[in-house]
Amino acid sequence: MTNELLNVSRLKTYYPVSRKKTVKAVDDVSFSVEKGEILGIVGESGCGKSTLGKSILRLTEPTSGKVVFLGHEITGLGAKELRGMRRQFQMIFQDPYASLNPRMKIKDILEEPLIVHRLGTKAERKDVVRSMLEIVGMDASYGERYAHQFSGGQRQRIGIAKALITKPKLIIADEPVSALDVSVQAQILNLLSDLREAFSLTFLFISHDLGVVRYISDRVAVMYFGKIVEMADADTLFRAPKHPYTESLLAAVPVIGKGEVDEAAADVHIAGAHEKGCPFYGRCRKREAICEEAEPALAETANGHYTACHLTNREA
Repeated sequence: MTNELLNVSRLKTYYPVSRKKTVKAVDDVSFSVEKGEILGIVGESGCGKSTLGKSILRLTEPTSGKVVFLGHEITGLGAKELRGMRRQFQMIFQDPYASLNPRMKIKDILEEPLIVHRLGTKAERKDVVRSMLEIVGMDASYGERYAHQFSGGQRQRIGIAKALITKPKLIIADEPVSALDVSVQAQILNLLSDLREAFSLTFLFISHDLGVVRYISDRVAVMYFGKIVEMADADTLFRAPKHPYTESLLAAVPVIGKGEVDEAAADVHIAGAHEKGCPFYGRCRKREAICEEAEPALAETANGHYTACHLTNREA
């Protein structure tokens, strides 16, 4: 019996910018997520990780591919069917203030999803709202206030409460702590970990911050120009990365007592992905002739460790 909650198969989201040019924001991405797991998605700005999250939930319509959630393919659902499924998967956004209506009281913002999905009576909904505020570490009386009356960390707690209010199975968290102070980041990450246990949640956690991803994730997928180039459990990936791009990301992280960053290995200057062959070819210090001509497939090179690299795949 499978424990799989989400399966993404060959998902593509392309944006035509002219008759001759297309931006491949998500380019043939496949992976699965187990129930109760936190899968971190990490990569540079512009790698397609946020578009991937929105495409899975169909907040952005994918160009092609399949997304299967709880055994149901949601990529082919009509608007009415999709609306019925949305209570099962929700999103936490990077900017909590932008996702909260400034004209509505917090209690009304939180009650709105319950009304949309016709969950509970009016009295029951009010009880759920008060309870959810307390669950995310806020006083129930704060429901009478407006979003501008709260700090960034408090607004993100409200955003989390809004995502949880319909009791979803899957949460996609898109850079949920990047706009917060470091001390507040830790509080929010600990809150998400606690909520995972309390509500049996599954997370897709999107971030560019390697430290944050390592702290909270069970597995990590590294994206580069719309593709997953490496995926493994968090401990393995950070201890023994196999893809040259992952190595360059980790080399760019300063470590106390280690000395200066290896600037050559950590070089992140890039104008665009290589048009043919491996997309990382133009930046890779280990490149070979085959890398320029043929694109490597994402293959399992060790138990649960996947890499899209000709050199690594050959050595496996």
